[in-house]
Amino acid sequence: MNIQTGRADNIEDYLSRVRTGCWYTWSDPNNKVYANLVVLDGGSKPSEADCTNGLKALQDDFDALEYARKRAKEYPSVVDQLDDIYHNGVDAWKATIKATKDKYPKS
Repeated sequence: MNIQTGRADNIEDYLSRVRTGCWYTWSDPNNKVYANLVVLDGGSKPSEADCTNGLKALQDDFDALEYARKRAKEYPSVVDQLDDIYHNGVDAWKATIKATKDKYPKS
């Protein structure tokens, strides 16, 4: 997983969701690719296509919520939003929130 973004970037991100426990390792821990995947628990090794497609699905799910992460960074704090409602009314608060929603629309 990318430390800065939290986006899945390696098949290991998919593998950690396939089964619980320490069920796999790498023959070369510095090169975590399918060819180096070793199954420890006697279970079956997922196919390379399963790993590739699983990683892609995680990335697609993450990417689909990019607008929500951008909105969350830009919204005022809950305290500031409540203060805005108290002093300026719900319609003014809605206008503030709408500006951010319009800036980062759902895809």
